[in-house]
Amino acid sequence: MVIGGAVGLLVRLVFTAASSGVGHLLDGRVQLSLRRQLAARLGRVPIGWFSRRRTGELARVVGEDVSAVHPFIAHTPGELVSAFVVPLVSLIYLFTIDWRLTLITLIPVVMAILLVPLLMLPARQREQEAFDAAMGRIASSVVEFVQGIAVVKAFGGSERAHRKFLSSADDFVGVFSRWVRGMSLVAAGMQLALSPPFVLLVVLIGGTALITGGSLAPSDLLPFLLLGLGLTAPVAALGHGFDELQAAGRAVGRIRDVLEVPPLAEPAHPVAPQGHRVELRGVRFGYEADHEVLRGIDLVLEPGTVTAIVGPSGSGKSTLVQLLPRFFDPTHGSVVLGGADLREIGSRELYRMVSFVFQDVRLLRASVADNIALAVPHADRDDVIRAARLANIHDRILELPRGYDTVIGEEAGLSGGEAQRISLARALLADTPVLVLDEATSFADPQTEQAVRRALATLGGDRTILVIAHRLETVADADTVVVLENGSIVERGRPTELLAQNGKFAALWQSHRSAIQGDQSR
Repeated sequence: MVIGGAVGLLVRLVFTAASSGVGHLLDGRVQLSLRRQLAARLGRVPIGWFSRRRTGELARVVGEDVSAVHPFIAHTPGELVSAFVVPLVSLIYLFTIDWRLTLITLIPVVMAILLVPLLMLPARQREQEAFDAAMGRIASSVVEFVQGIAVVKAFGGSERAHRKFLSSADDFVGVFSRWVRGMSLVAAGMQLALSPPFVLLVVLIGGTALITGGSLAPSDLLPFLLLGLGLTAPVAALGHGFDELQAAGRAVGRIRDVLEVPPLAEPAHPVAPQGHRVELRGVRFGYEADHEVLRGIDLVLEPGTVTAIVGPSGSGKSTLVQLLPRFFDPTHGSVVLGGADLREIGSRELYRMVSFVFQDVRLLRASVADNIALAVPHADRDDVIRAARLANIHDRILELPRGYDTVIGEEAGLSGGEAQRISLARALLADTPVLVLDEATSFADPQTEQAVRRALATLGGDRTILVIAHRLETVADADTVVVLENGSIVERGRPTELLAQNGKFAALWQSHRSAIQGDQSR
């Protein structure tokens, strides 16, 4: 018996180790697959979808929610098998001794099982969902606070920002308290029913009654006292893993929600644009169904011209230019490139035709050269340097520790204006026939802005350029100026013509001039 027990223990250890190893390998593959799927889907969804989501919530889906499947894959199967096999064998053995006392021994197990549905009531589910939402709000408030810490400190808003986080924390405490109150009685009842003292009490009472009645030998009570405690293991295992299983289920649900976000549709039969003339035909667009940002935009961008979009904040300028790289699709009307609707052009072909530089620049944690050559990975170093010179960033790059091989974010950091010029060099190197600039010189000093304007003039040629600028000097040399107001075009024409009309553009120009003169006088 001792040898058999030792062999059985060895076999158990071997199979437990094998189960754990296989489970963790499978878990690693599943998590890798999920994160790749999430990355692929997030790379194809409309940019507008991100604007309606908090950074912390998305970070939680890609990070914590994917990790939440780990216990379910790597641990739960082996633990459940272990929890059920030994009790099942014990149960069969106890039935061979006395079926009546075996049924009595199962009373605590049945009591605990009867309490399980109370953990799955709709009210408990709603409390758990509220708990997850409160956790998401805390994560988002932390991310927003950290990202905006410079602005918060500069304008003395640290107390207000801190209060926002505390409010999220207090909200979480309230939700957590309600969840605990709803679960505590049921959880306590299950723990009591499965506790060794209660199980032993039930076995002793039942066994004593049977022994007193003469239907059970006193020695037969011993196996029930020793093995009866093990019969509660399956329910105890389910109880301990219940929260993890529920958390994994909710995490998979949130992952599924992201994976089911409809991407921007790719055409079944892509059409190649003929040329790079851009037309916006009756374009209407809104981020929300009941609020339009663009209202009936009709605009033609001819090759070899620079079209400038101006207007007050909230007029729809950035939304309009983001239609060209198809970050959104118009809700009505169409955007046409080279005679083809953008929705009929494959994304690869589209991004060979259109490049863009936006105000909010994101650089990769890679070398300066790799960041510039992002769209043209196999570009020669001479071409990279040429693009950097045109963007007036070459001299600054040479000052970095390893020049063009310096890794951004590790070996050196760049200012906002320098990052914009890196982004502009990237677009210039891509050499696409359509170039979109959304306030691309907002962080630049006057000398850099003039250099960039000269570069655009030099590279213009047959290129179609669309520019947004709050600095009206940036658009002084534009072929066409389009003035937006409340999502509609209210004026268009050459800058000199619009100034002579003394309309909206002239008012914007005068307001800008007055602001500059006021700054100079101070």
